[in-house]
Amino acid sequence: MSEKRLDEVGHLERSIDWKQGLAIALGVPLLILPSLGYIPLYLSAAAILVWGLSVLQGFMQSTAYAEMATTFPKASGLPGFAQHVFRTENYQGKYDKGKLIGGFSAWSYWFAWNPVLAIFSILVGGYLHGLFPVLGEMFTEYQLALISGLVIFTGLIVVNWFGLKDGAILGYILAAVSLIPLVILAVAPFATGKVELSNVTGSWLPADWAWDMHHVLILFGIFAIAQWSACAWETAAIYGPEYKNPSKDVPKALFACGIICFFSFVLVQAAVIGVLGVDGVLAEPVSPLIPVAQAVFGQAGTMITIIMLIAAMILIIQTAYLGSSRAMHSMATEGNLPKVFGKTNRHGTPFVAMVVIGAFNLVLISMGTPAAILAASAIGYTCANGISLFAYVKAKKHPAFADLERPFKAPRGWKNVAIIFGLINLPLFLIGVVYLNSLEIGWASTWVGFIVLSLYIPIWFYSQHETRRANAKAATAHSSDHDPAGIENSSTS
Repeated sequence: MSEKRLDEVGHLERSIDWKQGLAIALGVPLLILPSLGYIPLYLSAAAILVWGLSVLQGFMQSTAYAEMATTFPKASGLPGFAQHVFRTENYQGKYDKGKLIGGFSAWSYWFAWNPVLAIFSILVGGYLHGLFPVLGEMFTEYQLALISGLVIFTGLIVVNWFGLKDGAILGYILAAVSLIPLVILAVAPFATGKVELSNVTGSWLPADWAWDMHHVLILFGIFAIAQWSACAWETAAIYGPEYKNPSKDVPKALFACGIICFFSFVLVQAAVIGVLGVDGVLAEPVSPLIPVAQAVFGQAGTMITIIMLIAAMILIIQTAYLGSSRAMHSMATEGNLPKVFGKTNRHGTPFVAMVVIGAFNLVLISMGTPAAILAASAIGYTCANGISLFAYVKAKKHPAFADLERPFKAPRGWKNVAIIFGLINLPLFLIGVVYLNSLEIGWASTWVGFIVLSLYIPIWFYSQHETRRANAKAATAHSSDHDPAGIENSSTS
């Protein structure tokens, strides 16, 4: 077998079924952890309703994404099909604006998933700091977060080096270790009578809540933050090129994960507020599950909870790592990123993208707080969802895509649903999250979000220059190989 040329963009291998895709995406329910204490800060017990509505929003959006993922089975989920739909076929000009839009959507999606690695590395460091006091004497929380990130990122690169199938096996193991105890923590408070219904009904909304413009903008921002967690199970569609049977595997993996997310998000938040009350949650905004475990299981439950949460965080880091690396591979394949990011090893793993993502997140950890990083990341996620939903609408209406086979079809008229939720994301959620950031943590995270997103523009122009140069070089080589005059001149000289 001839060795693959180093400058070629590699191809992902079809090696998983819907159960393995679900296993990898099962890290998504853990995305509630950074926001368990954040959303009740603004909405008290109504946070329970926000999670339920946000997961239902995920069903509305993911129904469109499932159709797109099966219509374009070689595209990697949201970043893949948005790029494919918006590019102009056989474009003759210098720069295709449609391709830029599709590429920006993919970049936004990459930035939405990418910081999950930094956020949960900080949380892992924080829990280790509390679990082992001796570590607190040796290292600061920042140093522990950095060490945790370095160890976890390196370990996941090694595990996933041999392809997505092995990553799914790790997902099965971590899902058993982390999700089962999480479900127990969500259900046990209700079963043991530790949940006080008055904690929910007596504090449904803050006493100073009003339906004025200030609070409506806060509500949009809260839904944008919640969407970052509760709608993220669309990641099951990003492995479209790696499913053995995309037309059946994609919708199965998506909707199975969505159902799990609905019950887990609603029950976990309800259990936390029901046991601790809103004031108790606000007293433990980073790790409210620990006092819940203490109330239900005693002191021993605290140790078990921390170990479970660390395993859970590694699972969601893996989910984000695989999703963001596939997004970079997809962008490189479409010519929207330098081709080096599309390189895969012989097992089909985009290893260059994984190394770059790991290094980028080690830098992000220096931002210090999960809330600041999440706020910046949510800006990218709202842009990615908005553009992807508009891509779905274009794919339904544009003649170039009208006759494509659609193994899974959303219900009739779903493009109207996509338009509504596209407009909710852009501009409403985007305005809301920027406004909320300005109130909560200042403008730093907003600037980080917009700077990272804007960096895509010079990178994209460089990618177009690289592509034109490669095409010109290939054309020159092709013409010289078929030029009799050139051959004759070289033979007579």
